[in-house]
Amino acid sequence: MTDDNNFFGSSSDDNGSLEYTELGLNASLRPYNHLLVAGQILSRKAGNYSDGWQPKLDYGVVDYQLIADERRVLGVQLGRFKNPFGFYNQTRDAPSTRPGILLPQSIYFDRSRSLGLASDGLSLYDEERLSNGTIYLQGGVGIPQINSDAEISLSPSNPSLEGKLSTIGQILYSHDGGRINAALSMAQVRSDYQSRQNHQVKGEFVFQPIILSLQYNAENWTLTTEYEYQKRELKDFQVSPYNGKANGESLYVQYQYRFSSRWQGLLRYDYTVTDRSDPNGRRYAAAGQGEDYSRFAKDMTVGVQWKATPNWRFQAELHNVNGTAWLPRQDNEAKDTDQYWNMLLLQTSFSF
Repeated sequence: MTDDNNFFGSSSDDNGSLEYTELGLNASLRPYNHLLVAGQILSRKAGNYSDGWQPKLDYGVVDYQLIADERRVLGVQLGRFKNPFGFYNQTRDAPSTRPGILLPQSIYFDRSRSLGLASDGLSLYDEERLSNGTIYLQGGVGIPQINSDAEISLSPSNPSLEGKLSTIGQILYSHDGGRINAALSMAQVRSDYQSRQNHQVKGEFVFQPIILSLQYNAENWTLTTEYEYQKRELKDFQVSPYNGKANGESLYVQYQYRFSSRWQGLLRYDYTVTDRSDPNGRRYAAAGQGEDYSRFAKDMTVGVQWKATPNWRFQAELHNVNGTAWLPRQDNEAKDTDQYWNMLLLQTSFSF
C-alpha cells in the first residue's frame, strides 16, 4: 500500500495492491560425486509486467567439479546461471534469504531486474579455503536474459533489447566463518537496441556496474553496506541524439537485529542517483525530459520479521521515499507521480 505513486500494481488505491506474488519450484540431482544438475522454475506477478505469472526458467545448470578437496573446490557451470552480483543477487528469488521484503532498490532494482539477474552461458568458480577464511571467485560469459521490464525502464519509448555476449565476475572473501564478508563485483552487460517506433534507430546499450560490498556479523546483529558505481552508454547510433553516457551511483547501509530466534528487525538507508553530474535532476528537468526527482531516490526503511515456524515467516516493512528513480514505469504515468511518498508492505512466505 502506498499513499502516492504505485508500486507493483495500483497500490495507491484505498485497498492497496495484492499484485506481488512469487512461486518457485527447484530441484537438484547429483548422478555422480562431482556432477550436479540443478534448476528452478519461477512464476512471478509484480504489478503490470507483461509477462506476469508466466513460468520461466530462473536458473538451470550442469555443474561439474574439477577439484573438490579440503583446501579447494574448482568447478564449471553450463546453462542459465545466476549472476554473481553483490551479496544477494544469486539468492534473491528465495524470500528466506532476503533481509527484508524488498532488497535495496538502488542496487537490486526490481523494475528492471532481468538486466542483471541471469545469463545463458559458461561460469567458472573457485573456492580457496585458508587458515581463517575462504576466498570465493566466480566469473561468467553469457547472454543476459533481458525482458520487457528492462526495456520499459530504459526508455519511455519501450525499445527492443536483445542481449549480446556479456561478462561478469566477483571475488568474495569470508573471514572467520562469515563474521566479516567483503566482495568486489564487476560486469559488462551488452545488448542491441532497436527503436519500436523507427526501425532506422538502432545501436548498442552497455551497462557496466562495479559493486563494493562489506558485511559484519555479530551474535545478534548484522551490519551491511554496498556501494555501486555504474556506467550506462548508448552508442553506435546513426541518429546522433541517441548516443550518450551517464554515470550513476548507489549506496545503502543496513542494520539487522535478531531479538530472538524468531524475531528480527531491520533498519536501512538506501540512496541512488541516475547521473552523478546532475544529482538533483535539474538539468534533466530544464531540458524538458521529465521531473527532476525521477533522477534520484532516498529511501528510509524500517521492518520486522517473525519466523512463526521453520517454514512460515511473516514480514512487515515501511518505506519513506524521496524521489522516484526506481519507481516502476509499468505502474505509473510519469506526469502523475509525486516526489515524496510512503509505502507499507506486508508479506508471508512458505519454504519447503
